[in-house]
Amino acid sequence: MTTSISDTSIQHHLDTKGLICPEPVMMLHRTIRKADAGEVIEILATDPATTRDIPNFCRHLGHTLVHQETLAENISLEVDPDEITVDSDDSAPINATLYRYLVKKKSA
Repeated sequence: MTTSISDTSIQHHLDTKGLICPEPVMMLHRTIRKADAGEVIEILATDPATTRDIPNFCRHLGHTLVHQETLAENISLEVDPDEITVDSDDSAPINATLYRYLVKKKSA
């Protein structure tokens, strides 16, 4: 019998939208340390590297990647213009793909 995603209880939410490697995985690592065994962390990310990094993180440290999906493409990110440097003065909005992960902390 399989457990559906809608039946999964999420104890921690981690919003890493707009952050790039290595920050999303570093934030997940910090949240995992604070979580109890068996708790589930939901991660929202826009960095395409997370599609590789989060599954590898789980595999190497023994946590369970319960679910991985692409929620939306071409979403607009609200980014503080003082935080980024670009080669042009183009003020076009920054768009990204939104990824969602559910990670279950391993038992002690």
